[in-house]
Amino acid sequence: MTTTTTATAPVTTKRFSRRRLIWRRFRRNRIAMIGFTVYLGLALLAVIGPRWIAQWGYTAIDRGHYLEGPSGRHWLGTTQQGRDLLALTMRGLGKSMLIGFIVGICSTAIAATIGASAAYYRGWTERISMWLVDLLLVLPSFIVTAIVLKNVSPGSGIWLLIVFLVAFGWMLSARVIRTLTMSVRDREYVTAARYMGVPGMTIIFRHIIPNISSLLIIDAALGIAGAVLAETSLSFFGLGIRPPETSLGTLIGDGARMATTFPWTFLAGAVPLVLMVLAVNFIGDGLRDALDPTSRAGGGQA
Repeated sequence: MTTTTTATAPVTTKRFSRRRLIWRRFRRNRIAMIGFTVYLGLALLAVIGPRWIAQWGYTAIDRGHYLEGPSGRHWLGTTQQGRDLLALTMRGLGKSMLIGFIVGICSTAIAATIGASAAYYRGWTERISMWLVDLLLVLPSFIVTAIVLKNVSPGSGIWLLIVFLVAFGWMLSARVIRTLTMSVRDREYVTAARYMGVPGMTIIFRHIIPNISSLLIIDAALGIAGAVLAETSLSFFGLGIRPPETSLGTLIGDGARMATTFPWTFLAGAVPLVLMVLAVNFIGDGLRDALDPTSRAGGGQA
């Protein structure tokens, strides 16, 4: 009598790394993917557009074609000076996106360092840090920035604008990060590192900040949108980016006076700005849901 045995293949489970899991949750959020696609499209337009798409340079003047509407010669029309609006829009879009990205990342880095250090070291470090935060919060940042930028040359004003936006853009985030650090500073892994003689700043950057990275990523994403709006507001009043350079704020400021009579001069800067801010906000919401394992939108219930 012969007996046959059937071998069953071992069941293998597919394991995802944390990054792949976050990306998988992010992809499930349609609104977030729309925002990511729009932002990526705008970034590509700003990078490769001036070379491969624009038929005119942003400083070129087409004499005899002033305030013309969209046409085959000028796809988005021309300004009062005869400059091509498509070239100006792509140049301004790149400038605004660059400023927003630098300010968002730098502000988040400063907020993480000061907020986490204040909560970890406590004592005088915390008092001085919170005093600095309170002092900067009560200062009229818009007025201070405007007064300084009004008296500098246009060339150096761009980097000075970035410095001021960073200097006045990290305080509220630092308060939130301080609160989160207070909830993790007494965890076992932090206490063990402290007893092993690990320096305080090493503990902050190796053990504390990585455990609150979810908030930092979201804060950086939303900080980019806030920085773009701040730069646009200053440039709108002629206090940020100034000719011969251009940004979305300068385009909107120049076109606002003719928005009802020559609407393309206003829409050329306003539409990309709205799309970019919405896209960044959608990305921020998507990251929040993807980083939160209990979120239904992030796939936590799947």
